[in-house]
Amino acid sequence: MEVSLKIPEGKQVIEKYGNGRFMVSDYYHEGSILVLPDLTESWSVQNFSDMSLETLNPLVEKANEIEVLIIGCGTKGEFITPTFRNSLKGKGLVVDAMDTGAACRTYNVLLSEGRNVAAALIAVE
Repeated sequence: MEVSLKIPEGKQVIEKYGNGRFMVSDYYHEGSILVLPDLTESWSVQNFSDMSLETLNPLVEKANEIEVLIIGCGTKGEFITPTFRNSLKGKGLVVDAMDTGAACRTYNVLLSEGRNVAAALIAVE
């Protein structure tokens, strides 16, 4: 599936997802990824249950640069427990979780609006 919007030049736009990989700004990334407007990197999380403050640490370290963190949970949306949500909020991250496809689209829309958005995306087959 392709995702496209008018994104300012030089920003990390999610163009495609599926088959266990993502295309971000003309570059394929195998497996799960963390995406910021200026950076995309591999993420070790393969299942929603593997996610923790530790696995999100690269984004926690940049919390002051992130307005909202979108979590792509895989093939379906998942519930972020109040305890985990509050832990993230305590680190300065406002979070929203949804299936990975919706997370890709939401990230791109927020990016196109000029928002400081980040995404933690679990790859889907």
